[in-house]
Amino acid sequence: MSKTIVYSVNVMFGDCDPAGIVFFPNFAKWMDASSLNFFMQCGVPPWRETVKTTGIIGTPLLEINTKFMRPATYGETLQVHTSVEEWRDKVFVHRHIVKRGDDVLCEGTEVRAFCMRLPENPDRIKAIPVPADIKALCV
Repeated sequence: MSKTIVYSVNVMFGDCDPAGIVFFPNFAKWMDASSLNFFMQCGVPPWRETVKTTGIIGTPLLEINTKFMRPATYGETLQVHTSVEEWRDKVFVHRHIVKRGDDVLCEGTEVRAFCMRLPENPDRIKAIPVPADIKALCV
């Protein structure tokens, strides 16, 4: 497992459909933002810095799975609780639990990989082994 970092979201009117319920892709947007926030709160520099120092461009999304339990609406503040559920050789599984207070609204997992650009073709990227120094900051 890893540390759990909480990312706060203020739900705006524009995040909702005409019925006033948060439009489901916004949960994916918030989980994505929480993924980056997780690493930065653990002490990992922003990806624009790691690309200069180590060549790591970030952690592109490979797979997503989301389960919705309760709706949310504008004017509410949600908390996205993010942790790394599993570290593998080249990928990791981010776990997100979206809450409103004690109520769980949504649970999701993302499979992501640390990636670098190919030196021979900078338009292409490749997954690299999970960097030990980054993993050490996050556990």
